Amino acid sequence: MHDITQPPDSTESASSATEGSDTPEVSRKVRKHHKRSRSKTIAPRRLTKEELREAALLPIIDDSDRPQTRADCASGQRPCPWVSCKHHLFLDVNPETGSIKLNFPDKDLTEMRETCALDVADRGGITLEEVGAILNLTRERIRQVEVRGLLKLRAVSPDGDVGRDMP
Repeated sequence: MHDITQPPDSTESASSATEGSDTPEVSRKVRKHHKRSRSKTIAPRRLTKEELREAALLPIIDDSDRPQTRADCASGQRPCPWVSCKHHLFLDVNPETGSIKLNFPDKDLTEMRETCALDVADRGGITLEEVGAILNLTRERIRQVEVRGLLKLRAVSPDGDVGRDMP
């Protein structure tokens, strides 16, 4: 029996919780949180003079070998080396500001499991969690983008019923 004025001994309560019961102390579902580094945006006006000089010294890339159609690139090299392609998942370029968003600042291109959004789309439907992992975004952000996209499609659809059968 415990004295009301004194808290029970922690070892005693831990052992009594496990004795005679097969259920864990905490029975609710606990999600694993994966360490995810946030994307990094590089604004052109924030580049230092040294960084601009270094960029000017880089060789000019010959884009003549670059695939022009999906058929050209579908069976091409993976990971895809064409990071400037709008379907590449390594980075995004804002055409209005020229800023560059590195989706995976802590990874090298060769470390990425998926590098082409078209390859992912060719596989068919995937979950919000899978899309989030591929784009380095949260499940909730992916859901918000999905809802916004469906609203835009409904606005231009003749019947306005795009995505109505989705949960």
